[in-house]
Amino acid sequence: MTPEQRSEPFWDLAYRSCRENITQLARAHPGTWEWPVPACPGWNVRDVVAHLLEVCRLAVADVPHGIGRPPAPAPGTLLPQLLAEWEELGAAVPDVWERTPWLRRGMMLLDAFSHELDIRGALGIPAPHEHPAFADTLELATMGFTMSVTAHRLPSLYIETAGHRWSAGDGDPAATVRGASLEVFRALTGRRTLAQIRGLSWSAPPEPWLPAFAWGPFTPPTGHIEDSTEATGRRLWFLPPSLSSGVVA
Repeated sequence: MTPEQRSEPFWDLAYRSCRENITQLARAHPGTWEWPVPACPGWNVRDVVAHLLEVCRLAVADVPHGIGRPPAPAPGTLLPQLLAEWEELGAAVPDVWERTPWLRRGMMLLDAFSHELDIRGALGIPAPHEHPAFADTLELATMGFTMSVTAHRLPSLYIETAGHRWSAGDGDPAATVRGASLEVFRALTGRRTLAQIRGLSWSAPPEPWLPAFAWGPFTPPTGHIEDSTEATGRRLWFLPPSLSSGVVA
């Protein structure tokens, strides 16, 4: 099923899972709100939560471009207050899915899921094995990368993970890049250095396609921010929404 075909209950489950997981992580690790988040230079855990809360506020208020142009985190408020307000806003989020085009829904979910992984990395908590947000956020990330390949006028490229393949670009693919699902997702969303991207399994030299990994708000970091899933042996699997409890650890 493509993201366009997803129903509102799915979007609510996937986004709520991100919010509840982040809340659970923060409450289980008190005192970490000032810890820096390497994937978000200059931000700590509180800043990331503040950012997610502000995106949610703008979405609930139906502010134009509130999701597409997420704001910087506001200073001052303590983490427990931010989490409490985010939880309260959760009651209004189902209305967001009903009135919001699927692409904006996907952007909001991609932002929340990416930052959940960022916070996990900052706290040293591995990615979950299963997450209802993952399949659709990976789909959206490959779409963004495809647009970047086309904009850079690069040859088409196959992207492969276990059991999944996407064609990025126009025409017959000239090469294939393969990797674990989570590794590919983090590479496509600005969380892997160029050296780590080169370390994926490429059927041809990767240099022609490296510029395409900078797209939208994402740019490969200049310094190492987290180990690859290949190095840690951790995997993130696709999970049918009907099998998900909504909260993972």
